[in-house]
Amino acid sequence: MNKYGKWIQQLAPSLVGLILFILSIWAIHQELAKYSPQDILASLKAISDQHLLTAIALMLLNYVMLTGYDTLAMVYIQGSLNYRKTAFVGFMSYAISNSVGLALLSGSAIRYRFYAHWGLSNRQIASIIAFCNLSFWLGLLAVGGVTFLIEPLQVPKVLKLPFSSVHPLGLIFLIIIVAYLALSLFTHKTLQIGRWKLPHLPFKLSLAQIAVTAIDWGLAAAVLYVLLPPSLSLSYAGFFGIYLLAQIAGIISNIPGGLGVFETVILLTLSSTIPSIQLLGSLLAYRVIYYWIPLILASLCLGGYELKRQFVAK
Repeated sequence: MNKYGKWIQQLAPSLVGLILFILSIWAIHQELAKYSPQDILASLKAISDQHLLTAIALMLLNYVMLTGYDTLAMVYIQGSLNYRKTAFVGFMSYAISNSVGLALLSGSAIRYRFYAHWGLSNRQIASIIAFCNLSFWLGLLAVGGVTFLIEPLQVPKVLKLPFSSVHPLGLIFLIIIVAYLALSLFTHKTLQIGRWKLPHLPFKLSLAQIAVTAIDWGLAAAVLYVLLPPSLSLSYAGFFGIYLLAQIAGIISNIPGGLGVFETVILLTLSSTIPSIQLLGSLLAYRVIYYWIPLILASLCLGGYELKRQFVAK
């Protein structure tokens, strides 16, 4: 490798960190620009301080649970990094990728940035990334499958899906989860679907993986649920299905944080029981609490980490 190649190799990690930091700041600006300060303040005033504090507490608990993804991944690769480091990377990955979008790219870049610096091999990092992404989808399929079968709510026509109820989705999701657990229990081979390889996990680790991700989804939905207007007489179980459907629509749209798509599904499914204008404060508060606050904290942490590395390097 010539001197230019070595220079690029040394510069690349810092450049990745700087780009991710800029993307984080850009995402914050884009979301804040959609609302005037007056609109935000007026909408938020309708929510009690107690409900706001409860939502913040649930958000914090949810992000603590999110650190379980990387912690379980470290168990899977039999790595030696302590919880403090895996928790830091887990928080950074999800707080930024949730708002910036392109979760596979942004979250993977953050994990590579830190885990490579802490001595993990490229193969170990790839295994962690595969584990975390698989966990996300397994959790969604597990909770979605059970919820959509119990609460087969109607699909808004604007989504233009080939079915009117989420009941078929629930059945498909559960079949996939049962098949995955059966493979974990009865085989010891890596499953390959086209170019995708699903890592084989021990059965107990698979159950832990699904449990952590299911709790993650449950807490995320609870953040918005406690912010809903008190006049909305809807059980948490009933709301959970609506929340999952809105999140799935947001994921399919590939828009950062499902911005706009998520809110549209929530408004369409709840507009028959409460005026849409009353949901504005809840949705704005949810955006601020669940996306913006963690994004700001993660952006500051990432920027501080990169500055510290530059000063140490000098």
